Amino acid sequence: MKRPRARLRDVAEAAQTSTKTASRVINGDERVSAATRARVEQAVVELGYRPDPLARSLRLGQDETIGVVVDEVGDPFFASVIGEIERMALDRGVSVIIASTRRRAERERIVLDGLFQRRVAGLIIASISDDHAYLRTSSCPLVFIDRAAEDLAADAVVVDDRGGARMAVEHLMRHGHRRIAYIGDRLSTATARYRLAGYRDAIEAAGIAFDDDLVAQVEPAKGDAGVAVEALLRMTDPPTAVFSANTRCSLGSLPTIHRLRRTDLGFISFGDFAMADTLTPAITIVDHSPEAIGRLAAERLFSRLAGDEPPVETILAPLRVVPRGSGELAPEVTA
Repeated sequence: MKRPRARLRDVAEAAQTSTKTASRVINGDERVSAATRARVEQAVVELGYRPDPLARSLRLGQDETIGVVVDEVGDPFFASVIGEIERMALDRGVSVIIASTRRRAERERIVLDGLFQRRVAGLIIASISDDHAYLRTSSCPLVFIDRAAEDLAADAVVVDDRGGARMAVEHLMRHGHRRIAYIGDRLSTATARYRLAGYRDAIEAAGIAFDDDLVAQVEPAKGDAGVAVEALLRMTDPPTAVFSANTRCSLGSLPTIHRLRRTDLGFISFGDFAMADTLTPAITIVDHSPEAIGRLAAERLFSRLAGDEPPVETILAPLRVVPRGSGELAPEVTA
């Protein structure tokens, strides 16, 4: 006679725990004692328990899928974030749908509406929009990354953009630079506004007059960063160092710097990228690990999907300057 399919309730009873705790163990939640985890895992093996995705989908009105929405899938930072989220989802037998807003606020709402129609179980969002009020009726948990939500109580995993930018500029100043250029996105996103503010904080705290001519706001995807850095270096009184406010700007600027043979220029990038440590000089960075951000966001989302209801929280991912050479170059002294 065929043995009836084991249910989650059967596993919980065999492990002498609640169905909620058993579900947490099965879904990879680490906040369960080792003894309880061992009992649940043993019960799963002995009973031959297998989760029933279709039953769960019908019960919750949701698919065994989460959505991840980012600016650009090809952006090095977001590619690493997505990779970590996918790894954690795979460990739990959950599929991931990835979508890009192409940095357009109007497209963001269309993309999210499409994912809601797919009945995803949860969403991780790197938002480009300043209006999230329409998400208050969301049918699934939301976790924002890189930028917190506006007008909406939702979990977020972010970095201190303003503090990190100030940290970068102060690092250049400690190596003798006073004329420091800024290259970053246009100020349509909160991230760009905060990083420019941090740059300005450091400049003014050092008693240096803020100079608009040293600030370049660009569209990195259009190749503007290289054009901007060349214009800066051809100024009558050029900068001795550059703070690049994101990896896209760094990737756009550095080929021009090398073409112009200005590798004597102090340079620090907010964010790491492939082969940054192999250039000559290697690129000093403000490290905000995309893997850590992806992991923290995924942990928060899977915790809520497991039934946890902690207070809404904005989680700060750690930041640190990683000196590699370019940010430690002293300005050349001219006669």
